[in-house]
Amino acid sequence: MTTDSPASSFDSRGFGLLDERIQRWIWSEKWTALRDVQERAIPALIDADRDVIVAAATAAGKTEAAFLPILTHMLRHGPEIGSVLYISPLKALINDQWGRLAGLCESLDIPVVAWHGDVAASRKHTFMKNPKGVLLITPESLEALFVCRGTAMPGLMAKLCYVVVDELHAFIGSERGKQLQSLLHRVERAIGRRLPRVGLSATLGDMRLAAQFLRPGESASVEIVNSAGGGQELKVLIKGYLEKPAKVDGKDGENHEADDQPLSATMEVAAHLYKVLRGTNNLVFPNSRKEVEIYTDLLRRYCERDGVPNEFWAHHGSLSKEFREDAEQALKEGARPVTAICTTTLELGIDIGAVKSVCQVGPPPSVASLRQRLGRSGRRQGEAAILRGYCIEHEINPGSSLSDCIREDLVQSIAMVRLLVRGWFEPSRVKGLHGSTLIQQILSVIAERGGATAGELWATLVKDGPFGGFDRDDFVLLLRHMGEKRLLTQDGSGLLLHGELGEKLVNHYDFYAVFATEEEFRLLCEGRTLGALPVAHMLFPGQYIIFAGRRWRVMDVDAGKKLIVVSPDKGGSPPSFGKGSCPMVHDEVRQEMRDVLRGAEVMPFLDQGATALLTEARDFYRRANLDTVQISQRGNDAMLFTWRGDWVNDGLTMLLRRMGLAATNRGIFLSVSNVSIDRLHDALAEIAEMTDLDPVALLAGVKNIARKKWDWAMPEEMLRKSFASQHLDLVEARRTADVLRNVTATAQDIPE
Repeated sequence: MTTDSPASSFDSRGFGLLDERIQRWIWSEKWTALRDVQERAIPALIDADRDVIVAAATAAGKTEAAFLPILTHMLRHGPEIGSVLYISPLKALINDQWGRLAGLCESLDIPVVAWHGDVAASRKHTFMKNPKGVLLITPESLEALFVCRGTAMPGLMAKLCYVVVDELHAFIGSERGKQLQSLLHRVERAIGRRLPRVGLSATLGDMRLAAQFLRPGESASVEIVNSAGGGQELKVLIKGYLEKPAKVDGKDGENHEADDQPLSATMEVAAHLYKVLRGTNNLVFPNSRKEVEIYTDLLRRYCERDGVPNEFWAHHGSLSKEFREDAEQALKEGARPVTAICTTTLELGIDIGAVKSVCQVGPPPSVASLRQRLGRSGRRQGEAAILRGYCIEHEINPGSSLSDCIREDLVQSIAMVRLLVRGWFEPSRVKGLHGSTLIQQILSVIAERGGATAGELWATLVKDGPFGGFDRDDFVLLLRHMGEKRLLTQDGSGLLLHGELGEKLVNHYDFYAVFATEEEFRLLCEGRTLGALPVAHMLFPGQYIIFAGRRWRVMDVDAGKKLIVVSPDKGGSPPSFGKGSCPMVHDEVRQEMRDVLRGAEVMPFLDQGATALLTEARDFYRRANLDTVQISQRGNDAMLFTWRGDWVNDGLTMLLRRMGLAATNRGIFLSVSNVSIDRLHDALAEIAEMTDLDPVALLAGVKNIARKKWDWAMPEEMLRKSFASQHLDLVEARRTADVLRNVTATAQDIPE
């Protein structure tokens, strides 16, 4: 085909708006068209006159959708091209984006600088001397700039044109997200003007909530470019297994303890994964790092048994950077078949190329997470996205729990797939006081400015900042409490400075992260670092472990150096990595689970085993009359079937405990010990009539709510408010109590 210019092959309004040098680059990359999200983002972003969220599925071209118009805008104002602040949740994603942008920006003579702990100081110094181009940075490194170079920040950021937040959805609702909001606000205060904020995100259930996060209080002004994709074909198969004790037959010639052997259902899952995944690139998502190690080890051993090259690689946050990057590079190159057994580390937008299928072992953390993971599959033209689900359920016996009888994991997986197909995803949770992060930001602002008055801190962080949920009395009480904790001190002029402990903590590298990290021991084999383990789960010489999908023997433990020396061995069991956080289940998921159980339709995406398990669950649901029974008593205990999400269930649990009842959130129901139905009805009636849902009184006596990094430094009453704002929905809990108090209990022989 002949053409006079790059533009002539594009029937594209967006392409015509781009700088000619960028058009030539697109032409050199042999693009035949701009993607939908790029066409729509170019006119929205090119004039730098508004906040924009660019939302699309994984690998839909969001990065180019943002940077093609951003770079065009910068080139219009040459030779003083200015700078762009790109904020990413992961160092690995920064490295990946640096590779994607470097070629384009080099042709435009626009520097691209990655800034994190692994980047040479000389490259950072070059940017400090001449701050122009694209600066790729994490929130923690941006925090460090404010703390260590506070007086330089107005000059360093003076020529900013845009701030881009990648993987916006990964920040929303977390302490880290609140830190990001504060940092964005502080950047604008440092340069004395409003910056266009650009969020790159997966498509969420309610994009207006994402807009509220990006520009608090002004979400209506945020333009949303939402490209849902082109109706890609999805193929789903969920397989069901019964968990049975493993047989130790010694066929592999290994003398393991029985406790070290995975359950037989786990072996069945691994055998099926090996059968269907070999020869292609795939991702497998178990629900913990421990399970990642179990499945990687089993799959690698199958390869050894058959005398074929290993195709299965572990990928999680405790592994060394080298191990993770080896797996990422192998997937991206596509030169040989590679399947990564991974945690959420491969859920975000690191470029690993296309994979044939995505496998989920157990229910995913959320529908939104499942969609994000599935975006990795079916990216080649004409290919369907493939999802394989694996659910392991316990055999039923007289002592089985309700969760087992209802086949809760399987039913939740089915419900999430159905919601995914319908296009529903959990809405962002943008509310929450986040007092722990406020403490960190108070210390950070003081470091930035060399001291600050209480009024300056109030104006910067609360009155005009992202912590507006706190009132002035709360804030004054917090500052006093931080003084009592030796985090703050005040000089004769009223200026607040770091106290003895505050100075020590701010000067430690761990300060910049708002989340707490466990102290870890490094694993070393023949001088090579394998990764790290939390110190809470100590190992001892002679112990066998599985790590990085391979088996090792612990040779030495050096507590002083926090070092574990290992050597390869045939024995091993996966170490414990800590419990982590249990995902909160949304109302909509629980309602869909109930619809699955009360229905009779055939689920075409279930195999024979999963179909049989679902049939058992539906039979039990009918026998127990759970479609009408909402309160049931067995012996001295009662069960409340709310079919609500965990924010509501946890709220109702706390309200019942406030009434003196021993309530526990069990997922699809609440259990209440040693209570009569009459007493329970009375308690529900009292809750339904409550006019004051004060979390300070409600959480009095609860001892385990100090879960965030700086919660220890918060006044008790403020801690309770902060916890409740993030973990409890008390208004809906009261409404649920009002519904339940009017139902009649039916005695049922429901196991608990």
